[in-house]
Amino acid sequence: MKKLQNLPIGDSSFESIRERNDLYVDKTRHIFKLISEGRYYFLSRPRRFGKSLTISTLRCLFQGKKELFKGLWIDENTGWEWKEYPVILIDFNEISHDAPANLTSGLESSLKSTGQFNNVQLKESLLKEMFKELILKIHRKTGMPVVILIDEYDKPIIDHLDKGKKAMEIAKANRDILKLFFGVIKGGEISSVLCFVFITGVARFSRVSIFSELNNLKDLTMNEDYADMLGCTQEELETCFAPYFQDFAQKQNMTEPELLEKLRLYYNGYRFSIRDVRVYNPFSILNAVDEKNFNNYWFETGTPAFLVNLLHENKWYLPFIENLEATEALFSAYEIECLQPQALLFQTGYITIKDIDEGLYTFDYPNQEVKTSFSEILFYSYFRGQQGVSRFILLSKYLRLEDIESFIEIITGIYASIPYKIEDKRDEAYFHTIFYLMVSASGANSRSKVLTCDSRINMTVEFDDKIYIIEFKCNQTPQAGIRQIRKKAYLDLYLQTGKKIILMGINFDTQNRNISGWKVEEI
Repeated sequence: MKKLQNLPIGDSSFESIRERNDLYVDKTRHIFKLISEGRYYFLSRPRRFGKSLTISTLRCLFQGKKELFKGLWIDENTGWEWKEYPVILIDFNEISHDAPANLTSGLESSLKSTGQFNNVQLKESLLKEMFKELILKIHRKTGMPVVILIDEYDKPIIDHLDKGKKAMEIAKANRDILKLFFGVIKGGEISSVLCFVFITGVARFSRVSIFSELNNLKDLTMNEDYADMLGCTQEELETCFAPYFQDFAQKQNMTEPELLEKLRLYYNGYRFSIRDVRVYNPFSILNAVDEKNFNNYWFETGTPAFLVNLLHENKWYLPFIENLEATEALFSAYEIECLQPQALLFQTGYITIKDIDEGLYTFDYPNQEVKTSFSEILFYSYFRGQQGVSRFILLSKYLRLEDIESFIEIITGIYASIPYKIEDKRDEAYFHTIFYLMVSASGANSRSKVLTCDSRINMTVEFDDKIYIIEFKCNQTPQAGIRQIRKKAYLDLYLQTGKKIILMGINFDTQNRNISGWKVEEI
């Protein structure tokens, strides 16, 4: 039996992956298109999405390392000449930025290191002038145009968001340093000696000069030609990872088609353009295939505390995250002094494009991994160390078993544990939010505010064999919820599914701050 290739988990070095013959999903068709059609590019993608690997691939390409590309699309389908260009790589993952002075010294150190590698001595003391000096001297020494690759340009900014007033001042100061630093690239003298510039990040901050002054910088973030340059398409998954599926399916006691469907639900769904192409998170899919399991791999690599705090500060009705609507302006650059939750949720990967209608974008969680994990983080943010709330994890199980009494018992116990001081306004929206978060965090396939022809269903929860339609009421009766489901014909949406339909009415008592009654009817 042929040995399977190792999976490059945590390895963002193209050179290392190719030399070790690890699994590589060939993206060189996109890269060749990049270098053939333009010179200045910016690409925004969430963390752990392959930005650093793309930078590494470009570096090896421009360094003329042809042997690393043997058998790949660019080697077999193009006439790339494999010249060696001087490359300046600035990786902000490797540069300290906990204080403006450290960011400046870190950039200086990076420039000097590149100069030493190219046998160039730098004499300028000011950061901006040093960058300019490095570019010009390397060009003159080699006689070749210079390639500039910048990875995670915004890390010195986003790492300090929502960590207090002092941290915000650091973010602003770092932004100003970056503005001056990147301003070098736009100068006429420098532009004339550059071959290619590629910059990656998570977000677009408008006062950083790569956006406010580099008007020839092409933003690929929402470009449909590059929507699948990062991430893994369904076709790539089924082709490149096919040898790993048999053992994975056996461990999960599934058929391979069932495995593929579960992988799709858990890790696919990211959409980055008008073109409706969805991609998998590469970090999650690599880990899932390696461990032959379904866990929240990507989410566990970083907790979005600043996003959670921002949502609370803006008093967001959290169930509406599923059907968030916005115009194309959402994708524009923004200021750190006025952070927009919608833009941050999209750019950091917690929501993605669900649908587009005449310029109106509808957003949703990309997949089950993100929805379950983010709901859990939001859910716990309401309790702040309260004991006894972790039993929410059983809610999906009890709904699947149709054990409604146990389901309600857990929920009422959790509501009872919420301190009075956490939330003064106890209306239907408040109860709905907590209910939605705990059910979603349990891993159930729940949907909030499902649109019908003339109304919205409060919540649905769907399993392989059944669908719950849930309606909430405050200071009324659970029967009123059931009557509304029937009157508004909510169940008509699901009659053709062939699944059992269970109607659930739940009434909340705002004075007692808990569920006062519930009723279930089967169709």
